[in-house]
Amino acid sequence: MKKLKLISILSLVFVLNVASMCSDNDDSNSTADPTPVINTVSQGTWRITFYEDSGVNETTNYSNYIFTFGANGVLTAVNTNTYTGSWSVTTDNSTDDSPSNDLDFNILFTAPSPAIFVDDLSDDWDIISYTSTKIELVDVSGGNGGTDYLTFEKI
Repeated sequence: MKKLKLISILSLVFVLNVASMCSDNDDSNSTADPTPVINTVSQGTWRITFYEDSGVNETTNYSNYIFTFGANGVLTAVNTNTYTGSWSVTTDNSTDDSPSNDLDFNILFTAPSPAIFVDDLSDDWDIISYTSTKIELVDVSGGNGGTDYLTFEKI
């Protein structure tokens, strides 16, 4: 009988311990605020310091470009030529990526911009991290499942 009581008590302690490890933090009602990221990137000029396309480092394709995230969502890329696109930072409440309720950094270039802008940069990137001088982005392709990484650093 003592053994049965001991097993019951240990089982109860185990269940309570496991239950206490569960979080009641449900992110489904929280939303990230895009304003700090918008304020950060709209200050100054930026350079791509890292671009990896499905495991292949293609950073050198962007080494001569300087990017400006301007007012009204105007994105400008300048080397010897100037290319214009659009940008925005939006709340992503979809459940198709992780974490849900994160921020998307949206970039869109259309032709006649270089193909590396249209094909590679134009996407809704998930923000991994950002500081006043650096923003790190990731995109998991829906088509081939490849993962792309993009880092902008302030000049």
